Amino acid sequence: MSVVSNVILKADDELRYPSSGELTSIDNFLQTGEQRMRIAETLAENEKKIVEKASKELWRKRPDFISPGGNAFGQKQRALCLRDYGWYLRLITYGVLAGDKGPIEQIGLIGVKEMYNALNVPVAGMVEAINCLKEASLGLLGAEDAKATEPYFDYIIQSMS
Repeated sequence: MSVVSNVILKADDELRYPSSGELTSIDNFLQTGEQRMRIAETLAENEKKIVEKASKELWRKRPDFISPGGNAFGQKQRALCLRDYGWYLRLITYGVLAGDKGPIEQIGLIGVKEMYNALNVPVAGMVEAINCLKEASLGLLGAEDAKATEPYFDYIIQSMS
């Protein structure tokens, strides 16, 4: 949910008007709208490039993942990995657009460790993959936009660790 939605729901739950502090947080959220849109657009437009760069870096660091017996060995398995990388990148854009980590948690992180463990996918490998996505993504953004985006990647990394 966005900052606006959170403020409204909290105020309504407490049967009150939003406080001045809450209104200030909405104002700050609205003032960063252009930046959040720019970040989401850059990531979306460069998804293929980001995923390709991140996966190459991951395979360089961890060739065992794509070697026989590795979780990304074979064209089908590798394609599934790349699909997941794109999905996590999309989750990042949801969080950036909302100005909140809630969508990342609600859409993408509930039960993720259990799912990967059930599929025998090493969670530590997924953490490495998200780190590679982070580096590839932040490298396409200006310093201020990268600083605003980094916490969303870190949130996924911390949640998976």
